[in-house]
Amino acid sequence: MQPSGKPEQPGAAGEQLPQRTLFYYGLANMPTEVAAIPVAALVPNYYGQDLGVSLAAVGTVLLLSRVFDAVSDPLIGWLSDRTNTRWGRRRVWMAAAVPILMIAVYKLFIPEPPVTAAYLLGWLVVLWLGWTMLFIPYYAWGAELSPHYHQRTRITGWRAWLGISANAASKAAPWLAGVLFGYAGIRANLEILTVMVLVLVPFTVAVTVAKVPEGRNFRPARVPLLPGLKIMWRNSPFKRLVLAFFVNQFGSAISTVLFVFFIRGVAQDQENFLLFLFIYYGAQLAGIPFWVRVARTVDKHRVWCISLFLFACFQCSYLLTGPGDFFWMLPVAFCTGFCGATFRVLPDSMKADVIDVDTLESGEDRAAWFFAVWSFAIKVAASLGPAVALWILAFTNFDPDPGVVNQWDNLLGLRLLYCFGPATGFALCALIAWNYPLTRSAHAALRDRLAAARASG
Repeated sequence: MQPSGKPEQPGAAGEQLPQRTLFYYGLANMPTEVAAIPVAALVPNYYGQDLGVSLAAVGTVLLLSRVFDAVSDPLIGWLSDRTNTRWGRRRVWMAAAVPILMIAVYKLFIPEPPVTAAYLLGWLVVLWLGWTMLFIPYYAWGAELSPHYHQRTRITGWRAWLGISANAASKAAPWLAGVLFGYAGIRANLEILTVMVLVLVPFTVAVTVAKVPEGRNFRPARVPLLPGLKIMWRNSPFKRLVLAFFVNQFGSAISTVLFVFFIRGVAQDQENFLLFLFIYYGAQLAGIPFWVRVARTVDKHRVWCISLFLFACFQCSYLLTGPGDFFWMLPVAFCTGFCGATFRVLPDSMKADVIDVDTLESGEDRAAWFFAVWSFAIKVAASLGPAVALWILAFTNFDPDPGVVNQWDNLLGLRLLYCFGPATGFALCALIAWNYPLTRSAHAALRDRLAAARASG
């Protein structure tokens, strides 16, 4: 859509972004949030426990599907930074991603048996391509909406809150369908989620593209690839942040891929795992405004670290649960969800801050390139964590076949993995991020230097 007249420049100095802009921008996060948990948790469980693909093969596929991202992520980030059309440089990529995502979600969520590991791998690759085309320009656009420390937390807070609200609704709808109409089970849940994603993707992306101003005063990326990578490597806050969140995502991915196995195997509840997710994401909705407010008085990285330590402690308490204890898991799910709200807000806000370090040194606006590297690191963690977890689970005595009731000894490996795998990742992440150097005062000094550099040309 061609902008009319002089483009509005979002996030000008001293301006607070209107809430309507934050709302319209956050809408495009809804379909990816709706699809994220099914891809990470329901799809591996469905293919590995219901469709007959071995757990080891599913874990290998999840890892292999990320090999393609090693090329697609940096390439799309690099191209997005160099795109310059009358519609902007972020909008066009997001619009092009819509049909790819819709086809991939349909094929992946509603497969027709017999299904093989090759089928799963092929459609995962297509899904991640569309995901990358949407995610990287969209998050780069968010970093460009405002240059200010607290404004960026508002942007990521709105984006996360809207996305998680859709996520929570998408878990409530299938659960209610099972309770009210008996339309239950993983296959039924995935069918409902497919319809929701296919409706949300075109609608929300269209509204964001049409309603949110995209700045046109950027400095296009011209630094060649290798020199640009060297500049990025010298960005020490970025390296520390990537490492910390890689470990964070690794722990989260273990929890995500195993929670359905844990509920169905340890708690022996076959139907209510979506209720668990609804409680968890409902708690995140309550937690986001709280943590955003706290982050206005305490440095973002310290708030993130505190929540990580708390999450790790609560996660270990699942070790006390057993058969019939599903509803005793829900208070813990609420506590971990409340703490986990920071994962969706603060690191993303910090990402935008570290890009300013690069802008000062390179003289260019390369947000998409940074988000591409960030995205690839997260995807590797999000695939390596489940792969390692499923490989280990495959070599324990746990039997994933439907209808099998595993005894306590057979569930020991699953218990230990689900409780201590994520907790270890979160605690290690907090230790890495505790002395993160780009504090509020350091970022203010950085913005002053960047403003002086731009004023002097």
